[in-house]
Amino acid sequence: MRATNGAATRQRRNRILKRASGFRGARGNLFRQARETVLRADAFAFVGRRQKKRQFRRLWITRLTAAAEQHGMKYSRFIHGVQKAGINLNRKELSEIAIHDPAAFTQIVEKAKAAIA
Repeated sequence: MRATNGAATRQRRNRILKRASGFRGARGNLFRQARETVLRADAFAFVGRRQKKRQFRRLWITRLTAAAEQHGMKYSRFIHGVQKAGINLNRKELSEIAIHDPAAFTQIVEKAKAAIA
């Protein structure tokens, strides 16, 4: 009787098929297609984890642009003023302040304007 290492092969295949469950058509239940699709999904997931960081930064900048324009300031001048004023808050923190505490954001804008002037 020849040794085929069948148990390990089956486990490897089942591991991939389990990850492919829920995929459409043959991709979810035929090993060859499932393996290809799972590999592709991993590649997209890897890229997506990096894109997520960029997309959130874009969101914070968009929010800050809108908030700064309400105070008659452009985004770039606002950020420059914040840095010049020595306010050590990142874009995420600034956008959260702009949403949840408009009075505090107004004070930050005034400090930024003063630092530029």
